[in-house]
Amino acid sequence: MARQALDLFDEGFQELTPSEFFRKNKQMLGFTGKIRSLTIVFHELITNSFDAAEEAGILPEIKIDLKRIGKDHYILRHQDNGPGIPEKYIPKVFCTMFAGSKFRNIQSRGQQGLGCSGCVLLSQMTTGKPVKVISGTMENGELKGVKMTLKMDVKKNQGLILEKEEVEVDGTGVCIELHFKDVSYSLSEQGAYEYIRRTMIANPHARIIFNDPTGNRYVFNRASDVIPPMPKEVLPHPWGVTADDLIFMAKHTDKRRFGSMLKSNLSRMSSKKIKELEELTGIDLNKRPKDMKWEEAEQIVEAFKKMKFMSPPTSGLIPIGEEQIEKGMKEILQPEFTATVTRKPKTYRGGIAFIVEAGIAYGGNSGRLVGDQRKAEIMRFANRVPLTFDAGSCAITEGVKSLDWKRYGIRDLENAPISIFVNVVSTNVPYLSTGKQSVSPEPEILGEIRQATMIVARKLYKYLRKKKAAKEEAQRAKIFESYVPVIIKQAALLAEREEPDYRELLDTVTRRAKLEILGGITE
Repeated sequence: MARQALDLFDEGFQELTPSEFFRKNKQMLGFTGKIRSLTIVFHELITNSFDAAEEAGILPEIKIDLKRIGKDHYILRHQDNGPGIPEKYIPKVFCTMFAGSKFRNIQSRGQQGLGCSGCVLLSQMTTGKPVKVISGTMENGELKGVKMTLKMDVKKNQGLILEKEEVEVDGTGVCIELHFKDVSYSLSEQGAYEYIRRTMIANPHARIIFNDPTGNRYVFNRASDVIPPMPKEVLPHPWGVTADDLIFMAKHTDKRRFGSMLKSNLSRMSSKKIKELEELTGIDLNKRPKDMKWEEAEQIVEAFKKMKFMSPPTSGLIPIGEEQIEKGMKEILQPEFTATVTRKPKTYRGGIAFIVEAGIAYGGNSGRLVGDQRKAEIMRFANRVPLTFDAGSCAITEGVKSLDWKRYGIRDLENAPISIFVNVVSTNVPYLSTGKQSVSPEPEILGEIRQATMIVARKLYKYLRKKKAAKEEAQRAKIFESYVPVIIKQAALLAEREEPDYRELLDTVTRRAKLEILGGITE
């Protein structure tokens, strides 16, 4: 009986591959709801294409075709101009769920970290159809093309090649074709089209052509030829680690001493700091890392809080930049006014560096078009990636709405024709949930969002005030032009004199007034 009970117990604890786990928990990949699921697919494919092209020094160009073939049933074809994927790696890229390194401390567009394989898994779960991939690569100076039909073996967490053949290709890059059911295309604020529109503002160096299911063709041209520099990996700061982090480091280090491990795995750690740490904790840091106990790790974390360190390095943070944000806004929104700002790096939770960028666009195609009226929109980003869901709980929404917009000439924010852009840049963006669609309202981040938004709002206020003054001056000039001729004519009649030629003088006066309004005359 005891043996039988043990056998049943063992059967109940079967090890799951990452693919099996996410097949049962697809919501952890962000695949919740029909509209959201399709938008997440667009996100994963577009960001992968951007990353591959930029790493190879190529200006990204993407073509997306979305075709509806039934109710909530679509075929998605996504093609890029990146360096392509070598043949032997194609099954791994598209059909294997990878687990990322916990201490890869780098700014990344990726949110779930499961990329194309997550999209393939959703496709297979909803339609049972295989994925088709065409990859063009340069090998030894020769252009080589391969076409594969793949399925994901969920049990083994690997790809099964159903068909493979060599094909001719026009250039390097990857083309992937996927079937999806239980997804929906929408022009709403959370839909795939809006995701592309916002992506192009934060990535003005890209070009995307999108053919949607209704027959519309959208061409988003690049507004810049500058490829953003690749972010660099930075070491975590002592003020930003936990006891669990230290234990994890200790188990996976190749260093023989705990002190050496701290110096190689944390920023701002020196021999002098190691000695100070030993004095504060009484722990022998020459011991083997694998011998470190949890209580000792907790002591070290508490001691870090009492020590003085330089601020964490910010060289690994790559903001979009004021000029590039402005170019993106002008290309997509065609506004009559824009203002942008990139703030200096700050830290939250003591040792995690971040940067906040903000932009504001007024007039033109700014704001959301609701019926015949344009209403304000808050465009939220983290590391250049649009956050299109869970806006209500996001620090960006809270920070923007907390301003008294009447002070900046906006009486009714909701009904103003403006787009407000905020991007949070960090190696560790503090998301509120596994969906990674809203930023946690850390006090330091919230404060920076408010400061950045206030700066661009003040610039908008100056523009609106000048525009209002110009309108009033123009109205006064119009009255002047209308009544002066009548006054001169009546004065001539009363004086019994011939009416003088006043047109040249009137033109000179009104022209001078207009120049003063526009800033042409300062004296």
